[in-house]
Amino acid sequence: MQTATFLFLAFIIIQRLSELVIAKRNTAKLLPKGAYEVGAAHYPVMVAMHTAWITCLVVFGYDEAVDLTWLGAFAVLQVLRLWILGSLGRRWTTRIIVLEGPLVVRGPFKYFAHPNYMLVVAEIIVAPMVIGLGWVAVIFTILNAAMLWVRIRIEHNALAPFRAT
Repeated sequence: MQTATFLFLAFIIIQRLSELVIAKRNTAKLLPKGAYEVGAAHYPVMVAMHTAWITCLVVFGYDEAVDLTWLGAFAVLQVLRLWILGSLGRRWTTRIIVLEGPLVVRGPFKYFAHPNYMLVVAEIIVAPMVIGLGWVAVIFTILNAAMLWVRIRIEHNALAPFRAT
């Protein structure tokens, strides 16, 4: 395994695992405040899809060279990720957790309804391209589109009462 490829794949794994920890902690803090989860049935499927995506990156990309142009694009996405996470703060989670009250409308949420989903779409394409796995980008873009079709509808309906009119 090339050092750059190892570091890239390790970053993705560590990042995703740390996000699960943060999401679990945030969810645990939101629920006692009256928040509730919607759409829980699709969550294990989403986790399995992302796990399969990472597994494909590792299994098929472990010995591939890193493309610096795509790596630069991936780095830009990570800056956007920090902006999104910072904007949502303690309300960020991987589950659809509804907390009554006004929705977050700062940061990228001021401009887009679902910036985190936009970011994930881009990452599912860009990360495989960093290590030359275009076919992984295609397959998981299709799978992710199906997942988002379900997830965004559930989230949109759950948050509808809290949208400014």
